Amino acid sequence: MSIIPFGLESLLLILLPMAAASGWYAARRSHRNAAGILPTKPVRADYFKGIHYLLYEQPDKAIESFIKILEIEDETVETHLALGNLYRRRGEMERAIRIHQNLVIQSTLNSDQRHEALLELGQDYLTAGLLDRAESLFQELVGSGYHTVQALRQLIEIYEQEKDWDKAIDSARKLEEITGNQLGGVIAHYYCEKAEQSLRDGNRNTVVLDTVRQALDAHNGCVRASLIEGDALVGIGNLEQAFQAYRRVETQDADYLSEAIDRIYHCYRMLEKPTQGKTDDRTSKKHPITEFFSALLQRYTGVSVTLALSEIKRQEGNEREALAFLTAKLRERPSLRGYQKLLEMELHRMPSDNASDHSLILKELVENLLKNRPIYQCRHCGFPAKLLHWQCPGCKNWSTVKPIQGVEGE
Repeated sequence: MSIIPFGLESLLLILLPMAAASGWYAARRSHRNAAGILPTKPVRADYFKGIHYLLYEQPDKAIESFIKILEIEDETVETHLALGNLYRRRGEMERAIRIHQNLVIQSTLNSDQRHEALLELGQDYLTAGLLDRAESLFQELVGSGYHTVQALRQLIEIYEQEKDWDKAIDSARKLEEITGNQLGGVIAHYYCEKAEQSLRDGNRNTVVLDTVRQALDAHNGCVRASLIEGDALVGIGNLEQAFQAYRRVETQDADYLSEAIDRIYHCYRMLEKPTQGKTDDRTSKKHPITEFFSALLQRYTGVSVTLALSEIKRQEGNEREALAFLTAKLRERPSLRGYQKLLEMELHRMPSDNASDHSLILKELVENLLKNRPIYQCRHCGFPAKLLHWQCPGCKNWSTVKPIQGVEGE
């Protein structure tokens, strides 16, 4: 009868070689003692206790016994590091921290070994949520020149969690300099985070604009910076420049153009409104909004442009033309959002008492389908979302969550 369940198989594959190594180490010490090389010391019973615990399904006690056998020397440092890592992977942070702390304080470790133990201890603290302690250790590693790249990456992770964007920018620039990898896209997001925090704190739009322009200096392809810039410019009444900021999104990353469509439409409408009591050329000028969106539709086939253009036609009084336009576009490229808009327009044309039951049922069905569908999805890990996250909550990558394409999306 087997006394080792299948569930422990993977763990035992780690522990059995460890037990064998421990037995070899104990025997080696006994042999050297007999030769008079080391002071006589009896072979400990911890090895046999460890085997006993291992066979009777008590792996935690087995590990503790093997730790007692393996005194920290050059031959055993890697084993202690591996044990600590095993505990961390299992989520037993107190034990992982205790093992790595014990390594760090050993005077017998050389510089490489001590800094390796510091790195592992810092990762223990980070996993346990002890961010201040982890930050201190990673900063020590950066200062010492050991494991600098990994330590900087961990510091960036800490600063992102703490929303300390200035420190995140500084660490990212250091990492960029050391590795040669371009991190301007990530740094631009850190500036955008600062800009959005300024907005929440009630700072003036001019302050926000200064920060956003730093983001664009770091990475001129940052869509988020263009959207924030446009919003801030609208806030101070500079609609012409706001329009140019929003329009920039198309060349930065057309996948995000749907985020700018409503803003562009709003700018156009505001620019077309004459200012009361003024008749100068600037205020009376009519912007060719229909022509602009028609030209945009030639370059971008997403449904957002189609919906905007159909709404423009409807508001201009061309309701029949708007319906025909939207119907034709939906035949070319089906879209749930498009069908929802089409049904709304159809029902709007009918008197309420003439609205057909099947049209109302279809409208409700499409609305329910859209209600339960994500609008965005991470292109890296597949994380679905109803809201746009500039940093994916799943994989923590930046600028990977984008509008979903196809019938159910854009």
